Amino acid sequence: MALLPATKSSLTYPPPVELLQNLIRFDTTNPPGNEAACIAYLRDLLVSAGCETTLFARAPERPNLISSLRGQGKAAPLLLYGHTDVVTAENQQWQHPPFEGTLVDGWVWGRGALDMKGGLAMMLAAFLRAKAEDRPLPGDVVLAIVSDEEAGGDYGSKYLVENHSALFEGVRYAIGEFGGFTFHFGGRRFYPIMVAEKGECWVRATVHGSGGHGALSGRASAMARLRRVLEQLERQPLPVHVTPVARQMCDALSRSLPFPSSLLVRQLLNPRLTHWVLNRLGDKGQVFLPLFHNTVNPTMVRGGEQINVAPSEVVLELDCRLLPGCSPADLMAEVRQVVGDEVDLELFRHDPGPAAPDMGLFDTLAELLREADPQGIPIPMLLPATTDARFFSRLGIQTYGFLPMALPPGFNFWETIHGPDERIPTEALDFGTEAIYQLLHRFGSK
Repeated sequence: MALLPATKSSLTYPPPVELLQNLIRFDTTNPPGNEAACIAYLRDLLVSAGCETTLFARAPERPNLISSLRGQGKAAPLLLYGHTDVVTAENQQWQHPPFEGTLVDGWVWGRGALDMKGGLAMMLAAFLRAKAEDRPLPGDVVLAIVSDEEAGGDYGSKYLVENHSALFEGVRYAIGEFGGFTFHFGGRRFYPIMVAEKGECWVRATVHGSGGHGALSGRASAMARLRRVLEQLERQPLPVHVTPVARQMCDALSRSLPFPSSLLVRQLLNPRLTHWVLNRLGDKGQVFLPLFHNTVNPTMVRGGEQINVAPSEVVLELDCRLLPGCSPADLMAEVRQVVGDEVDLELFRHDPGPAAPDMGLFDTLAELLREADPQGIPIPMLLPATTDARFFSRLGIQTYGFLPMALPPGFNFWETIHGPDERIPTEALDFGTEAIYQLLHRFGSK
């Protein structure tokens, strides 16, 4: 831990576009992460602006930075948090290099532009503006810039929650990823705000079969059985579950959609019709599908030691995400129904998602989005992914995914995250920065 004193400075804060470009230029691919240089850059910015900063680290090369602004004590402290690490860009074909932060035709390109260095740039720009203008804030604002979100949070938020929980004393609400971005659907502009998310559940599936000479073929080999397992997982979705947050989300959508789209969305809530509706929705159905199923995604395969020897065992690792209210035992039973009894299933990591959401800040966030876009419709969202919210929820902190981005029609937010050509419009950065800045002056007002 190290503490830098606050110093008065007349330096202006950089705009969010410049912040994002600089952040992208730090290659913080996780693993290994190596976020220290990026964190040092952010720390220097904060110190130059007169902010006190503190570092907490499980390992020196993977620090976490905490800073805060003093408020009037009229509201509980608000937490802003974001991560500096990114997923790999290896073996992807990019139009512009993933770690150069190229600005082309009003878009910033690079790994992390959306997830989540873009959001971090918004938070930091709003935080520095609030510091520079020195207007009274309703309560303290705590900024946490963390490492290791993309690989489980053991060096980041999980470490802070388990070892330095006093940093977040009194915090009730937090802003993190993902939500507040434009979702074009049925001729309307929606702004989903994440209020709940799925839990993380990693499963190791071991497939056994007959080994032997690589020149011989056999349907009983481990590789052949692996192929059948993968086909079964691809063809057969797990059972439908309608959770309270998915119901809230669909109800809000249907109220704002014209007929017959409104009726179609409502039928998603009927488990007997869910799959039929998902197919009718086409590409949009892929957005809704994980909101009604526990999901299983094969991501890693290990097997074989020699090219001319057929392995007798192949290990398949499954990235599974649990709906709120579902347990690992529920998931394992559902997967077992798909793959049969010949596969050994082992749970090797489980981070449960947050509990039922506290909606106390939702109206304030929705109001900010309606002011920014009077034609926009804020709705609550169940996030199909997993974030650091699961760790902060252990402290009783409700995270809202609120990184507002005004995105153009046709831009596929979910396909762009973690994929090649990740990018964000500069206007979206300005849109989100202003919304977060306004929030700093209005949280606790409702």
